[in-house]
Amino acid sequence: MADGSTPPDPEPAGRVAAVRPFLVTAGRVAPSPSGRTMPVETQVVATAEGLAGLERLSFEQHDIVAACRIPQSIAELAARLRLHLNVVRVLAEDLRTAGQLTVHVPDTGVVHDASVLRRLIDGLRAIPDSRGVLRDSD
Repeated sequence: MADGSTPPDPEPAGRVAAVRPFLVTAGRVAPSPSGRTMPVETQVVATAEGLAGLERLSFEQHDIVAACRIPQSIAELAARLRLHLNVVRVLAEDLRTAGQLTVHVPDTGVVHDASVLRRLIDGLRAIPDSRGVLRDSD
């Protein structure tokens, strides 16, 4: 700028992908031939083969495998890489098929115990706010 200051960042949220999601996935919307989508909590981890072959991957695939050096959920990857959730699902399935990612789908048959949620809520209510005041219970 004329006064020597730096101009404000025109994109405060960061860089936005210039490539449309359907181009990244070649128009595919289902991550697998069966048409079943991975739940957002599905954990993915890079394999040794995936990390060794990073330079041969497309930009998005490279970013996914590199981010998966530690376990990541599909939702975390989408948020971290600023990619559409379904794009991450499709690419993660492609990378799993190629042996570059290991996918751990959560067990959907697990019965959820409501007492665990009640104890969690009670525990959160027991934490005082910034003024030291406890929340009222319902």
